[in-house]
Amino acid sequence: KPKTLALSCFDPRVSLPTWLKVSLHKASLPKNFSDYESIKHDFNPQIPEYFNFARDVMDKWAEKEKVGQRAATPALWWVNDRKQEIQWSFEELGFHSRKLANVLSGLCQLNMRDRLFLILPRIPEWWLVNIACLRTGTVLLPGTSQLTARDILHRLQTSGAKCIITDESIAPLVEDVASQCPSLQSKILVSNRNRDGWRNLGDLMNNVASDHECVETRSDDPMTIFFTSGTTGLPKMTQHSHCSYGIGLTVNGRYWLDLTDQDVLWNTSDTGWAKSAWSSVYAPWIQGACVFIHHMPRFDSSTVLTTLSSYPISTFCTAPTAYRMLVQEDVAKYKFKSLQHCLCAGEPINPEVMKKWREATGLDIYEGYGQTETVLVAATFKGMKIKPGSFGKASPAYDVQVVDDDGAVLPRGEEGNLAIRVKPLKPFSLFTEYTGDPVKTEECYRGDFYLTGDRGVMDEDGYLWFVGRADDVILSAGYRIGPFEVENALIEHEAVAESAVVGSPDPIRGEVVKAFVVLTPEYRSHDKEQLVKDLKTHVKKMTSPYKYPRKVEFVEQLPKTISGKIRRVELRKREWGQI
Repeated sequence: KPKTLALSCFDPRVSLPTWLKVSLHKASLPKNFSDYESIKHDFNPQIPEYFNFARDVMDKWAEKEKVGQRAATPALWWVNDRKQEIQWSFEELGFHSRKLANVLSGLCQLNMRDRLFLILPRIPEWWLVNIACLRTGTVLLPGTSQLTARDILHRLQTSGAKCIITDESIAPLVEDVASQCPSLQSKILVSNRNRDGWRNLGDLMNNVASDHECVETRSDDPMTIFFTSGTTGLPKMTQHSHCSYGIGLTVNGRYWLDLTDQDVLWNTSDTGWAKSAWSSVYAPWIQGACVFIHHMPRFDSSTVLTTLSSYPISTFCTAPTAYRMLVQEDVAKYKFKSLQHCLCAGEPINPEVMKKWREATGLDIYEGYGQTETVLVAATFKGMKIKPGSFGKASPAYDVQVVDDDGAVLPRGEEGNLAIRVKPLKPFSLFTEYTGDPVKTEECYRGDFYLTGDRGVMDEDGYLWFVGRADDVILSAGYRIGPFEVENALIEHEAVAESAVVGSPDPIRGEVVKAFVVLTPEYRSHDKEQLVKDLKTHVKKMTSPYKYPRKVEFVEQLPKTISGKIRRVELRKREWGQI
């Protein structure tokens, strides 16, 4: 039996394993495919009637470990700022997650399809709860640690969750609203200390057996529900099945991330968002890769760069916002001996940021596009020509087209709705529904397509270009202007650290482009009137002149969702006097 480790108080490892002492070989060529055409040809997953990721993937890798058929890397490698560290194999993950599964099904009396709300930071227990819920058929609802009491109340009431697992920072917020949540039956705390009204996870796991038989789940049974980030309204409950993520994310792990069991992947996503399921659970473990986690209280550029240079991380995935922060550091002074593959997702990345990263590291950033409702929709894959500003070509998981508002496919080069074909067969890797909201679910579909809510263009080569959220597009004097192109132009000016572009009311043009700009430290004391003139002139030179921002406002920071996406809707409402 694997060594039992105390939860929440892991001791640092003093000796390095043999595999750590061997630097990984850098490779620019794909490892799991030859080129983009081969991906489309090879991707043909078979969906069985019954599927459970814990049993059919995690436990299979544990069996391979036992007979030496997997590289001697950990399955989970966790570190924090206090130099504490833990490494777990697939076998150890199985041991601990089975004990936790017995807690859920036994002591908490959760049945299949019951819902569990999970709010934990990047600590190992978060991964154990994910696997334990798979073993018991419990529907997992992850939430970010940045939620307020009001957010928690909304999620508990809307979901009808019977159990919540969280830590001491969130417990008081739960206590404030628990009396208004009649479905909530169990409150479990991850802590070294006890708290009145809560059951301690460590104590519970010490008093259960380590053997557990995984439940039989059908491929289309509900597995997880993510609340959308709410960029344009209240968060919706987006439900996925056991196969939509458990099998569907193969396209992410095998092709976009291009992982093998020798790789160490660091994905920095917050545990409350779908990207954490994408790249911190399913995609890497489908491939038997190591999931690396650095638990930082907050994002710190120098810590991230030091970590990349200190650990054998071969694959790095983070948000464009993070890359924007990283390239403001002296990246070239760090040596990334193991890093081979860099990726981003969550929002479009500016070409200027990609250029600066490549100049400093010699590595390209491969962009991926998807949603909570999907797996990878489109991406730049290894071996493909990277067109800066484009997020690549359609992934083999979907038939992606640009369509009009009635669902008719538009010619190449015309702007329209980014859409996924769902007829005659709906892709298995598309979300099941917005739970409890059939009207919102139905509104997503037009003709033969699911509409992503994003606007874009497909060029003659099949590359896709992001214009903006459907409600972000600016209509000015008959011109349609996407905010992203203007923001790309702005960030190429050395004074601009970050920007957001929205439509602002104008009596002549209906609306005009307005840019909210966060200045770099070096320019904060410069003459603002002159800066406005300089930025307008700069954008006119970088893109079509009619797109330049006729209004510019300097701000200390931009409003963002708790996942880090810019809330243009808030800026737009402010401009139009709606808030």
